[in-house]
Amino acid sequence: MNREQKGAFVQELHERIDGARAIYLTDFTGLSVKQITEFRARLRKEGVEYVVVKNTLAKRAFAELDLPDIAGFFSGPTGMVIGRDDAVSAAKVVKTFAKEYDNRPTVKIGLVESREVNPDEVAKLADLPPKEVLLAQLAGGLQAPMARLAGGMNQIMARFGRAVDALRAQQEDAGE
Repeated sequence: MNREQKGAFVQELHERIDGARAIYLTDFTGLSVKQITEFRARLRKEGVEYVVVKNTLAKRAFAELDLPDIAGFFSGPTGMVIGRDDAVSAAKVVKTFAKEYDNRPTVKIGLVESREVNPDEVAKLADLPPKEVLLAQLAGGLQAPMARLAGGMNQIMARFGRAVDALRAQQEDAGE
């Protein structure tokens, strides 16, 4: 690459990572080209990119962003998993693929919502249920207290109705 091409690559990489919800730096040592192609295809299905980067150019792209300093992790073969929409789906694909291929690629470090996360935290993200399930659990958690309140109010109204009926019946009996 000449100087212009490097500058263009840095700018393009800068645009790709700017605003991404999740970025995972991986070491892809031991993977064949065929395996990396399969890994990219799986990521693409989830709307996630995989870019093999030259470390010096990636450091330049990151230097211009307001993100934690992860320059120390740009050593050796480095691939970047870039998730623009969802941090969990990207982590799931990385973890699933690594299980199938002898723990490769390995996660060096991650950035989720502009916060540095270690490889163990990335694995925990991968174990989270899908977004829809989490939203359903949240909705259920919010609905339960309201349902109990409504049930309690119904019981109070039923007791009040029975008390009024008993009072009416008592007054009718006293009036006879």
